[in-house]
Amino acid sequence: MSRKGNAPVVIKRKKITRHDDHHGGAWKVAFADFATAMMAFFLIMWLITAATDTQRMGLADYFAPSIPISRTSGGLDGLLGGQDMAPGELMAEIMAESPPPAVEDAALDPKSPEALEERLLGWGGESSVIENALRHVVTRITDEGLIVELMDLPDRPLFDADTGEPRPVLRLLADMIAEVFATVENELATAGHTRAYPLIRRDPPAWDLSTERAHRMRELLEAGGLAPDRLMRVTGHGERSPARDDPQDIRNNRLEVLLLREG
Repeated sequence: MSRKGNAPVVIKRKKITRHDDHHGGAWKVAFADFATAMMAFFLIMWLITAATDTQRMGLADYFAPSIPISRTSGGLDGLLGGQDMAPGELMAEIMAESPPPAVEDAALDPKSPEALEERLLGWGGESSVIENALRHVVTRITDEGLIVELMDLPDRPLFDADTGEPRPVLRLLADMIAEVFATVENELATAGHTRAYPLIRRDPPAWDLSTERAHRMRELLEAGGLAPDRLMRVTGHGERSPARDDPQDIRNNRLEVLLLREG
């Protein structure tokens, strides 16, 4: 029986397309990378906080390795790049290849502290041996004169451990300083400093050791050609004047050679 008075019934069917839950697994890979990066970041922050100054400096030096003297040298990466050479022979070879630089600024008095500082820091030209040796050197000019500070570096000391026996790098630096300072007649002074030693040590050697090393530096300068009567003062300061915040930092082991101003 027809129903002409009623509208036709329309049935709409919605097509459903299934996707993988949460749009697949790409988000999981991205989240894993993010979590790994955050873990590495917090691990680095913890290591920086937990490491001592000496350890941090050691890490820094690890990523700035020494340059060997030649590509065919031995396996060591120290000052001489694996080669065994006496300081006098080494200095003669360097002098033959790279004579001391002249002061370029004509307006600068060649005997002024500034000129001597420039000459010392520019010694050796492109020599990798001198470049490595000068890593121990810090200079500054004060009212008293030109101070040349020589300090231990991590794994690269100037003396044998806790002794006054100089290593080859110190002998080389002493020859350089003596050669530069021989061009003037100013008086000089030497001073020794050491790092602090743990309180548990019965006889901390700081005072005696700093004094012994200051005298040893005086002897090396005289052996390098400086007249003995120019050395006016030799002092040992023990650990009383640290150069670093950490009193036991190896860089507190250092020597000072002071070229006094005239008058």
